[in-house]
Amino acid sequence: MVRNALDTDIAWQLILDAANRSNITLPAPGSDQPALKINGKSWELVQPASEQVHSLFSLFMPLCRPLEDASSIRVIGQLGQSLDGRIATVTGCSRFINGDDGITHLHRIRALCDAVVVGAGTASTDNPRLTVRRAPGRNPVRVVIDRHERVPASHHLFTDKAAPTLHLVAGHYQPGQQRIEPGAVTRVPCLGSSSDTQPVDPKHILRVLQDFGLRKIFIEGGGVTVSSFLRAGLLDRLHVMVAPMIIGSGRPAFSLPEIDQLDEALRPEAQLVNLGSDMLFDLSFYPDRS
Repeated sequence: MVRNALDTDIAWQLILDAANRSNITLPAPGSDQPALKINGKSWELVQPASEQVHSLFSLFMPLCRPLEDASSIRVIGQLGQSLDGRIATVTGCSRFINGDDGITHLHRIRALCDAVVVGAGTASTDNPRLTVRRAPGRNPVRVVIDRHERVPASHHLFTDKAAPTLHLVAGHYQPGQQRIEPGAVTRVPCLGSSSDTQPVDPKHILRVLQDFGLRKIFIEGGGVTVSSFLRAGLLDRLHVMVAPMIIGSGRPAFSLPEIDQLDEALRPEAQLVNLGSDMLFDLSFYPDRS
């Protein structure tokens, strides 16, 4: 441990303070001494810090960068999987593949985003809260893609009033500026006909969210939903948390078109970070865009 180094709690508060800011020097909380310098897309710690703290900044500072203009949007995806690439058993059980450190990491991503998005399968099976509880930070707007209204009305997203929830369902959408009611569930008919067998266009979902003023979007799950945004070329970054677990069967993390040659494979820029309970692959698909 570096002597007198920034600890992870102070580092996280600095990251929260850095959100949407550029060309600024920030002090550590409770201090008037400079701790973090931000210049455009680059950043520099000006106080001693451990390797763990440096990793925290390297993972989250790209998510803090201001968007370039009012029409810009940033999309990050996340998958938590076993060593053999499974996100759930054959029965859908997925709690908890990732350990405590992986779950804390997940909550930190939520805290830096305007909206957190899940598909109907994940919302139905896991009954998630999608709030920030394992770290300081604000709750994002919760979004569930539920064309056929499969998610039970008794689930947390619809009952706990902890954060606004957008319930995207079948129906014809009228584009235009939309309002978000604090703590309320807003039903948004926007996903076309309920009898339509074609997957929902991820670009359309982003357009709807932009109408609600949501521009930093976190696609949290499940695998089919994250894969649809990846396949459409809409993910700026993807965090894949790998747990030291072998399931041997079950639902795969990725659902993408088959390829014949390895030169057709996706090869994003990557950094590997040890979270403690899990190993994290931080993947950047469009470095210039993000």
